[in-house]
Amino acid sequence: MRLRGRRIVAECGDMLRRVPKVKAERSEGSFVIVASKYNPRFVQGMLEGALAELQRAALVKPEVVRVPGAFEIPVVVNAILRRKATERCAAVICLGVILRGQTTHAQAISDAVTSSLAQLQLEYGVPIIHEVLLLENEAQAVVRCLDKEHNRGTEAAQTALEMARVMRVI
Repeated sequence: MRLRGRRIVAECGDMLRRVPKVKAERSEGSFVIVASKYNPRFVQGMLEGALAELQRAALVKPEVVRVPGAFEIPVVVNAILRRKATERCAAVICLGVILRGQTTHAQAISDAVTSSLAQLQLEYGVPIIHEVLLLENEAQAVVRCLDKEHNRGTEAAQTALEMARVMRVI
């Protein structure tokens, strides 16, 4: 398995696109990253990509909260948003990797996390960037989490910055 090989990218799907280079724009408010400890190699790759992108935007270092697994992300996001109710939270970035196994457990976790994060986003009016990935195999995780050209953590940070800008002007 080659990290940058076209073969892996092709095996992971034709819809995969490179993370674009965007002009960084300093944002008001704080950013929080909630990252799962489960599947640490892959989540750490996304976390490093997100931190590098936020640093490139000349932001103060975001708060990083680590949780045991993907299922625990929504309750921590809820607690953070309740705690930050009096200060401006520009966006929350959620990072995790769920690898599909032989049972439906991974799908159930993914569905619960997705539904909960969507509900929290609407309840608090704060952009919650959902990069808790449900992947079929490790090859997909390598490309999406460790390859700099396709790193979903980098893309999540870009989305958080853009959504913070959008929310500021509406």
